[in-house]
Amino acid sequence: MIVQRFMEKSPVPVMVQVLLDRVLSPEKLNAWFERTAVEQYTRELLFSSVFELMNLVVFKTFPSVNAAYRETGEQIGVSIASVYNKLNGIEAGTSAALVRDTASEKAGIIESLGAVRESWLPGYRIKVLDGNCIEATEHRLEVLRETKAGALPGKSLVVYDPALEMAIDVFPCEDGHAQERSLLGQVLATVQAGDVWLMDRNFCVRDFLCGIAGRDAYFISRQHQGLSWEAVSPQRYVGQTDTGKLYEQWVRVIDAEGKAHKYRRIRVSLNKATRDGETELFILTNLAKAGASAKRIAELYRKRWRIETMFQELEAHLHSEINTLGYPKAALFGFCVALVAYNVLAVVKAALRNVHGEETLDNELSGYYLAGNIARTYDGMMIAVAPEDWAVFHAMPLSQLAEVLLQLAANVKLSKFRKHRRGPKKPRLKRAKHPDQPHVSTAKLLARKKPRG
Repeated sequence: MIVQRFMEKSPVPVMVQVLLDRVLSPEKLNAWFERTAVEQYTRELLFSSVFELMNLVVFKTFPSVNAAYRETGEQIGVSIASVYNKLNGIEAGTSAALVRDTASEKAGIIESLGAVRESWLPGYRIKVLDGNCIEATEHRLEVLRETKAGALPGKSLVVYDPALEMAIDVFPCEDGHAQERSLLGQVLATVQAGDVWLMDRNFCVRDFLCGIAGRDAYFISRQHQGLSWEAVSPQRYVGQTDTGKLYEQWVRVIDAEGKAHKYRRIRVSLNKATRDGETELFILTNLAKAGASAKRIAELYRKRWRIETMFQELEAHLHSEINTLGYPKAALFGFCVALVAYNVLAVVKAALRNVHGEETLDNELSGYYLAGNIARTYDGMMIAVAPEDWAVFHAMPLSQLAEVLLQLAANVKLSKFRKHRRGPKKPRLKRAKHPDQPHVSTAKLLARKKPRG
């Protein structure tokens, strides 16, 4: 059986396809699209076909939608113009629901694998919120051809769950210049009791903070200088972390209805100034002191960089921002498909973590080599393996699927995906410039170099 050889020799691409077929099968995608789409509808081109094209681009199997279409267009059965028309009309809400709904199913698989990470704050579910602006696109649209300015096709707020290492929600916006704060009302509607929201000062908005507290949830936010507050108690020294000394006080914030809210304000006097020259920062939280000391709060806030790492991996390992897609709806759909792909890899990493251990995976696994292995193998694997050979995985009970993923993870040789850590950077040498000699011969320079010893 051909699929068995791939399971033994290239288990990572097999794991990806098993998960795609399980969570994102054409039947599921098309039925889901019919339920969630508001304005769009299906004529000849199925949503699953558009998703598959975009998925091939996101995983870097092909460099563009057009290149993927040239390879698979016969199976799709419509023109490339029809494909782009479909892409350009996919509603932002549909793209967001794709991330949200599939993340829920993948979370269930990670739980079955027994690979959910320990919460950063036991007893609470941590959610990290941050924004992402899609990079400027090429000036292919007629309305862009006469401007030199970068064309921004949209932005999003993304919610990251560190226990699952997945993006569990996204709030896309077609206006690339819109304030991220304008999306906070949508985020607030998803806040659940017991959540702890980690976020930077851009989201330190009075109504948003008070709204989180009003839903029996919690926040840890760097304080924005524009937030109005008044001191209830003086600052007092409460200890220190690796980054600086800690001081704490109680403050009062008055919401839009005139109701007072009492929060903790923690000042971190930094040992070393930030890149912006700041020597101190302030953190606001409504978490009670029991089980959440000022030191614990400061350490939790520092961990919010994990979502920045996710954005970096999206850009470096996957094709998350496709600058040939000028229409905002298409660009946002591409970004959301990249989030879905990132979450597929999160399930793969969860299986590897269960088999090879957390410490080994954190220290040795390179996401770059993992994504590269998928890009090199996936297309050939899908040609060699018949579609019906994947059907057995689609019908498996969840517990059996977890066993298959763990078996595949055991076949993975981590040495193929090991990080190559570089040493400290050497100071750059000052280069000599000779205006009368703009080019040099590398061979002559090597010949002049005296041999060592």
